[in-house]
Amino acid sequence: MLPGARGRIFVHRHPVDMRKHYDALWGLVSSALERNVLDGDVFVFLGKRRKRLKILWWDGTGLCVLCKRLDKGNFIAPWQRPGAELMDVSAAELALLLEGCQLVGKVKLRSDPWLPGTP
Repeated sequence: MLPGARGRIFVHRHPVDMRKHYDALWGLVSSALERNVLDGDVFVFLGKRRKRLKILWWDGTGLCVLCKRLDKGNFIAPWQRPGAELMDVSAAELALLLEGCQLVGKVKLRSDPWLPGTP
């Protein structure tokens, strides 16, 4: 997980202009996705050619933007997968996504998620 990230991880399902930065991505999260960046959720955006991605999150002290460009291969194409505007992924799936793995968003839970107070 990203340092300081305390919320859920969402992948935006539409291609985003990779020239967008702090304010433009914040505006996209607030207006189009109707989410609050200050809640601590992590938002992942991919470019149309799927060579680049950006991650936006509030770490509690400031707004952070991470950028990654793959040398070989492509990131997943979340717009080719059925579902809501945002694809909710786990920290493990985020790690796979950052490595360029194509299985992100297809993984099904193999067990119930751990809940505090349960054995």
